[in-house]
Amino acid sequence: TQVRLLTKGSVKTLTMHNYLVGVVAAEMPASFEPEALKAQAVAARTYTYYKMVNDSNHDNADVCDDCNCCKAYLSSEDLKSRWADKYDFNMEIITSAVTETDGLLVTYERAPILAAFHSSSSGYTEDSENVWQTPLPYLVSVESPEGETCVPNYCSEINVSFDEFKRMVKADYPDAVFEGEPDSWIADVIYSDSGRIISVAVGGAEMTGTNLRRLFGLRSAAVVWTIGESGFMFKATGYGHGVGMSQYGANEFAKQGAVFSDILTYYYKGTEVHSIQTVQSDQNQV
Repeated sequence: TQVRLLTKGSVKTLTMHNYLVGVVAAEMPASFEPEALKAQAVAARTYTYYKMVNDSNHDNADVCDDCNCCKAYLSSEDLKSRWADKYDFNMEIITSAVTETDGLLVTYERAPILAAFHSSSSGYTEDSENVWQTPLPYLVSVESPEGETCVPNYCSEINVSFDEFKRMVKADYPDAVFEGEPDSWIADVIYSDSGRIISVAVGGAEMTGTNLRRLFGLRSAAVVWTIGESGFMFKATGYGHGVGMSQYGANEFAKQGAVFSDILTYYYKGTEVHSIQTVQSDQNQV
């Protein structure tokens, strides 16, 4: 299978194998457990097939290398620069994860799923509709085992002065109004069951938790805040949108002895792991 990748402004055609090596290397540390790396390889392969089957949002490409749109990707040259003398050692580990799961996909009702993943969760993953407005039966909240002891910057803090806060909000929401005391500027907060903000009013302007996160550069929407003398202090837990597989959670499960297929079917509810040949055979019979 060939993958058309939009990277650095042009479309590059790669084999699925070579593309996935670059994705897994970019998306997950080579020091992670082998079963976690295999889970990542299958999730990335599944996401790519999903894009191919369900129409890509790129005109002449299947996927791009922007992690905020599709999946991160690093070429061999990029990886040699990043890994230096560990290149051969790390490349062997990543390549093994891709090779040993060759052709495997996560499926729901025998079709490839939108295999979303994120870095780390704040105790629970998130329902897809709370982030993207679209409910998917396999992207529902589940408990995730990672925490402060195994995730760098699991809890992160960002300080924003009152003046900066007003300026940043008004840049995106010009109708926002900041009157009275700062403790009234953020109101009507609705949290999901997983502890992430779904919606909030800032200066009277309604925004999603995702937009609040983007606005202030927060690592996740699992956010609480305090108000000091000069500004707001936001504290976020975990990193990423929170939907689908948690990468650090997958690594913790692997440390506990879970195999990649169990990790995948845990994070993606009601799914199975099938070979691409089985999926294509089923689709041809429809």
